[in-house]
Amino acid sequence: MINIKKKIPGIVLDLRYATENNFMHRLMYPKGTSTTYFRARAAEALLKVQDELMEKGLGLKIWDAYRPYSVTEKFWELVHDDRYVANPKTGSGHNRGIAVDLTIINLKSGQELNMGTGFDNFTDSAHHDFVNLPNEVLENRNMLKSLMEKNGFKKFDTEWWHYSYGNSEDYEVLDFSFDQMKNISAK
Repeated sequence: MINIKKKIPGIVLDLRYATENNFMHRLMYPKGTSTTYFRARAAEALLKVQDELMEKGLGLKIWDAYRPYSVTEKFWELVHDDRYVANPKTGSGHNRGIAVDLTIINLKSGQELNMGTGFDNFTDSAHHDFVNLPNEVLENRNMLKSLMEKNGFKKFDTEWWHYSYGNSEDYEVLDFSFDQMKNISAK
C-alpha cells in the first residue's frame, strides 16, 4: 500500500468520510485524515489516468480509496443495501486498497467537471447506464470511464464515480487505521 498523494503528482484529495460532507452526515474517518492509500499496481494505473488528463489541463479528485474494514461494518449497520454499501461478509474493494471514488477537475480553476450528480448520490441518475442527461454530462462521464477502463479499472454500475482495479480475490481485506497505514506505507 502506498500513499496516493506521494505517488500521483497534482492529484487532489477531498476525503469526504473525514468530514461530515457525505451521505452519512457524520465523520467516518478520523477528522483531519488528509491522505489515502492504494495498492502499488492500482496506483500505477491511476497515475497513467492522471497523466493523460493533465495533457488536457484536467486532473483527478479523489473522494475515497482505502477504507478500513471496520468502517465498512459501520456503513452496513446504517445502510443495508449492497447496491451502495459493501456487505462486510465479503469486504469491499476499498478494504483491499483497489477501489477508488473519484471525479475529474479542471486544473486551472479547480472546478469539478459536470457529472450530473454529486458523490454518493444514490438515485438512478448516478448509474452508468442512465442516459437521460445533458450531452456534456454524458461526455464527461464517458471520458472518465474510458480512461479508467483503458488503464485496467472496472466500473461499478450504480455509481459513476466508483472504480476497482484488478480482481478483488487477489487482495486480502485490510483493517488498518490510517495512522497504521501511514507507518506501513513509509517502510
